Amino acid sequence: MKVKRYVVDTMPDALLQIRSDLGKDAVILNTKEIRVGGILGLFSKKKIEVMAAVDETERTAPAASASRQQAGEELLAQLTQAMSSLAAAKAPGVGQPPAPDSAAINPSPAPPVERTEVRQPKPLAPRFPEARYAAATGRQELAAAAAEPRPSSTPEDVLRPAAKQPEEQELLLKEIRQMKEMMSRLSVSSHTASSDEPEQWSRLRERLALQEVEPGLAEELLGELRQEMETEASDWDETELLRRARRRIVRTLEGSGVEPIRPDSRIVHFVGPTGVGKTTTIAKLAAEQVLKHKRKVGFITSDTYRIAAVEQLKTYAGILNIPLEVVFSPQDLQKAFDRLSGCEVLFMDTAGRNFRNELFVSELNSLLGTGENAETYLVMSLTAKYRDMLVITEHFRKFRLDKLLFTKLDETDSYGSVYNLTRQFGLPLSYLANGQNVPDDIELADPRRLAALLLGDDAHA
Repeated sequence: MKVKRYVVDTMPDALLQIRSDLGKDAVILNTKEIRVGGILGLFSKKKIEVMAAVDETERTAPAASASRQQAGEELLAQLTQAMSSLAAAKAPGVGQPPAPDSAAINPSPAPPVERTEVRQPKPLAPRFPEARYAAATGRQELAAAAAEPRPSSTPEDVLRPAAKQPEEQELLLKEIRQMKEMMSRLSVSSHTASSDEPEQWSRLRERLALQEVEPGLAEELLGELRQEMETEASDWDETELLRRARRRIVRTLEGSGVEPIRPDSRIVHFVGPTGVGKTTTIAKLAAEQVLKHKRKVGFITSDTYRIAAVEQLKTYAGILNIPLEVVFSPQDLQKAFDRLSGCEVLFMDTAGRNFRNELFVSELNSLLGTGENAETYLVMSLTAKYRDMLVITEHFRKFRLDKLLFTKLDETDSYGSVYNLTRQFGLPLSYLANGQNVPDDIELADPRRLAALLLGDDAHA
């Protein structure tokens, strides 16, 4: 990490110097006003002190890539071995443990399962100091324990020593349990489709799974369709089944609502994780407000973690003739609002962070305004994993969240996340971004189009 201090007259001067010296990946650590020069405190000039840093490891990444890859492969192999051992330990009586080292443990008739539990840390010993220490200092106790007669093992006896295992092994056990739960869900899903189920129903279930619709939500939809068909006492062919499924999906999405930016909105916040395209999306919507709705728009950005983010929004602001204010703390917001008082609507860009961490969500919430004339859009990429999107949405819902906005529609063939989040949270949809072109590649979400994307082109209305 390279850290450098700058004393400048204005923040734009600092940004130019930082970008020139440290590059576009530099991060601003701190800013404060100071006074320099003068005599005995008189006639001193007000300056801004800026501390910036850049991670030098990024520059040496190509040279270190081979060693990192080798280390990663080694760790992966060790973790795989450990998980296999732990899985075997959780199933008493399955397989036999390897013979103990004769130099370390005296031969004894101890039950093999007991020895398996004692030897679990060995695969992780080179990586974790706790396990290595236990292996080096506990050989005498191990030999004594092995020599003592023990009653026959039961599953409870086998699992009891697990509480003494290192934390790393507990995490691996947790991961194994999660994998078992996932396999159980898949097994239930496969058994749900009975062997005598009509082919059109099986194909619909497979289509929903391919689109990554949550299994529970998919079964709810199929159950509703079966009930509807039984009520009519009819037997649908595939065309009719898809038509009814599309109609129900459209009804679900319309029930949550599809809302554009409100005409009376004064402040519109855009929040979301890194790399989803918030800044480009803001530029597209600002262009729509300026060119189509003839509203006077202002930009506010608190994304000062990366120099390029401010420069990108500044470029869009110049093209659209939109004023821009940069804020570094909640105290700066009111000043920015005052300077942009002549604007009808303010678009606020925020820093992309790891919002799976609720602490970052709480920190960002201090920058978000409240009131009837403010609304907050959660921007997420359709290329992201649904589990991550679910956690992020849950965290933001604890504070304030008004609408969902999805980007990168053109970069995926899976659209189930839109249906999942809408069904689970009941939040309105807003816009779908489908490319990089400003201002063209954005559209108001259309439930009928989304249903067609989920079910395929054969799902005619």
